[in-house]
Amino acid sequence: MLVVVAPGQGAQSPGFLAPWLDVPGVAERIEWLSLVSGVDLLTHGTTSDADTIRNTAIAQPLIVGAGLVTLLSLFPHPSAAFASIGAGAGHSVGEITAAVGAGVLTAEQAMIFVRERGNAMASASAVAATGMAAVLGGDQEEVISAATAVGLTPANINGAGQIVVAGTLAQIESFVAPAGARVRALEVAGAFHTEHMASASSTLGRIGNAMSTHDPRIRLISNADGQVVHDGRAVVRRLVSQVSQPVRWDFCMETMLDLGITAMIEIPPAGTLTNLAKRAMPGVDTLALKTPDDLPAAWKMIERHGMKSTIETSPTWRLVISPAKGIFIASDVTFAEGDSLQPHAHIGSIKTSREQIPIYAAHGGVVIEWLVHDGDPVSPGAPLLRLHPTEQPT
Repeated sequence: MLVVVAPGQGAQSPGFLAPWLDVPGVAERIEWLSLVSGVDLLTHGTTSDADTIRNTAIAQPLIVGAGLVTLLSLFPHPSAAFASIGAGAGHSVGEITAAVGAGVLTAEQAMIFVRERGNAMASASAVAATGMAAVLGGDQEEVISAATAVGLTPANINGAGQIVVAGTLAQIESFVAPAGARVRALEVAGAFHTEHMASASSTLGRIGNAMSTHDPRIRLISNADGQVVHDGRAVVRRLVSQVSQPVRWDFCMETMLDLGITAMIEIPPAGTLTNLAKRAMPGVDTLALKTPDDLPAAWKMIERHGMKSTIETSPTWRLVISPAKGIFIASDVTFAEGDSLQPHAHIGSIKTSREQIPIYAAHGGVVIEWLVHDGDPVSPGAPLLRLHPTEQPT
C-alpha cells in the first residue's frame, strides 16, 4: 500500500522548483496558481534567496503550490491517483496540499486559504519575538518535560528522535536540553502550532466556514492526532485549528504502519519526511521526489505498491469509517437496516490504546448494512457502516 506525503514549512530551499520547469505544463500551472494566490511562485521557487522564501507569507503558498504542480506530474491523470494511493498526509501546511490530493478542496481554494494562512501567521508572529528550535535525540518524555518547564510548547513531535519546541525567544534561550539531546535553532519567523498563533486560527475559521468541500476519496491522515478523517468539513476544521495546535507526525507514522503501508513518496520540496520515515518506519520503501529525474523511480514504486483505497465516492451510498486502530464499541442506541439517521448521529466509538474516539455519521442517511459488530477490532480507514444518503452531498 502506498502513501503520498507533503512536507511543511522549512523544507523549501532556493531554486528547488527550477528543475520542474522543464516538465511540460508546470510553468503554466505555477503561473496560474501565482495569479490565484497573489504570490509570484515562479520567481520565489527559482531565483529568490533563502531569506526571501523564509518569509511565512511567501513560504507557505510556495510549498503548497509546488506540491500541487508536482502531484500533477506524478499523476498526469488525477483520477488515476485514487486507484493507486492508499493514504495521504501532510506535515503542517503540507496538510493543505494533501487535502487537495484527497479531493477535499480544489487547487484554487487551497491557494487562497494558504495565502491567508501565511499572512495571518506572519501577523501573529509580529506581535512578540518568538521562534522554534529542533531538539534532536534524548528521551522524548524528558525533552517534553524540560520544554514545558520553561514555558515552551512541543509544537512538532516528529518521531525518530526529533521534537520541535516553540515559544518566545527568551524561553528558547533558557531551554536546557536533557542528556543525549542537542538543540538546533530553526530559521522560522514565529512560534507556529502554539497559542501564539491563536489570532491566525480565528481568521482562518471565518474563511473555512465559507468554503465548500467534498469528503476525501482516500484515507486522509490528520497531523493533529494521526486519525483518518473522512468528513470534508472536519478536514477544514482541522486545517483551521492546526495552526495553533501541535503537529503529531509520530502518530501519523504509527497510523501508516497500522494501515500496512509498504511504500511512501514525498512530493517537493522533498526530503524531510522521507528521512523521518527511514528511521521510524523500517521496512517501508521511501522515495523523495526532488526533481523530474526521480519520476521514473516514483512511477515504478506506484506500479509495485499502488492499491486502490477502500473508500469510494458514490451518489448511491456513503461509508462511515474508523479513524484509528482499535476496538469498535457500539452506541447504546441500536440502528438496524432501514433506519434513518440524522446528520451527526452517534453510532459508537473506537477504543484505542490512547483514548476512546466517538464516531458520528456526519451526513446521516438510511442504514444499508453494518460492516462491523460490537467488539470487533478495526484498522484505520476500515468501513464501519454503509448508508444511503437522504440528500446529495455538497
